[in-house]
Amino acid sequence: MWVQRALRIEAPLRGVHPTTREVLGTLPDLARTRIGMLNVFIRRTSAALSRIGDARPGVRRDLDAWPDDAVREDSPYWTHVVEGPDDIPAHVKAVIVGRSPLIPVSAGRPALGTWQGIYLLEHRDHGSARDVMLTAWGEAA
Repeated sequence: MWVQRALRIEAPLRGVHPTTREVLGTLPDLARTRIGMLNVFIRRTSAALSRIGDARPGVRRDLDAWPDDAVREDSPYWTHVVEGPDDIPAHVKAVIVGRSPLIPVSAGRPALGTWQGIYLLEHRDHGSARDVMLTAWGEAA
């Protein structure tokens, strides 16, 4: 069984945003998968997707703060600055975090850890809508 669906996440502000609910709502077919895989791919280069846990209140804040500190917007060596000071740093942050988590599927659900979920990490101050391609495959229940 193969299933592919597109998901659009409307322009979030900079930060770490839970998206597990949107992913599952877009892929009701996943419930029929006994065992398989789910690929969640963002089709933009200045935001990222990750599988993280946020059981503690500061996790999302820290996951937003570290990339901003590690990849400074005011670095003098940036040359791609036409789209604003947050553009190329957002691309670099997305490369570091990654764009395409691959998640096992078990008994019709992503086999995430107890506190884990799928999150969009928006690295721009005012990101545009983010298009995500969801591809699931596996053995039907």
